[in-house]
Amino acid sequence: MNNLRATLLAEFLGTMILIVLGDGVVGSAVLLDKAGGWVVITTGWALAVTVGVYVSGRVSGGHLNPAVTLTLALRRGFPWNRVGPYWAAQLAGAFAGAVIVYVDYFEAFAAFEVAEGITRGAMLDGKLAGSAAGGAGVFATYPAFDNPPLNFFSEFLGTLMLMLGVFALTDSRNQSPGSNLTPLLIGFVVWSVGLSLGGLTGYAINPARDLGPRLASSLLGWDSAVFRSHDCYFWIPIVAPLAGGVTGGVLYDFVIGRFLNADSTGNS
Repeated sequence: MNNLRATLLAEFLGTMILIVLGDGVVGSAVLLDKAGGWVVITTGWALAVTVGVYVSGRVSGGHLNPAVTLTLALRRGFPWNRVGPYWAAQLAGAFAGAVIVYVDYFEAFAAFEVAEGITRGAMLDGKLAGSAAGGAGVFATYPAFDNPPLNFFSEFLGTLMLMLGVFALTDSRNQSPGSNLTPLLIGFVVWSVGLSLGGLTGYAINPARDLGPRLASSLLGWDSAVFRSHDCYFWIPIVAPLAGGVTGGVLYDFVIGRFLNADSTGNS
């Protein structure tokens, strides 16, 4: 295993890339009104995950997601003393990525706010006023409906599906594709989750992906509204993915993993 400094730098860079490309595609669709809508956004996020994992995977494992790190610690022997540092590196990378997106789209944010008549950080009826959560939706996720239990379930379910895919694709006893294709196919899993389940909550399915950019947006003018909006929704994309990821890992091991042989044939 690589030294801690190297792995943390890789996690930071990989997560930063994830957010630059992921929040970037949202910025393009929302602020510049580029054609394609949800299909373009979900495709962009899938490719963002793919690139981030390809860049960081050999050095750090390419977790880029606290839910993945936690599940690997619980189910795959990832060292517990690295969980906290990995989480910190992922959160810092996500924060940095969001700031980079803001700088790149600075004029687009200003033009969007003028065109939409948005006052940055203003709230109306308990929500950030304006389309795309007043522009803050470029950075973090906000739900389509104000139903906390169902929103929690949606994030839980999406991350469960993600982890099932990750465990299947990285299990050498199963039909794993090999290291050169694994990042691409993990991106496909994220794409599938986004297309099928993502519309309800924006499918954070990653606490760092949501919290890092949310913190950045709070410092870039949206203030505490990003945490108060939608009945303080912010905690759901932190807690639900952690629970969903662990559940997905346990489910894979119980339903699939325990029936696989070490010879990778899958025969009993």
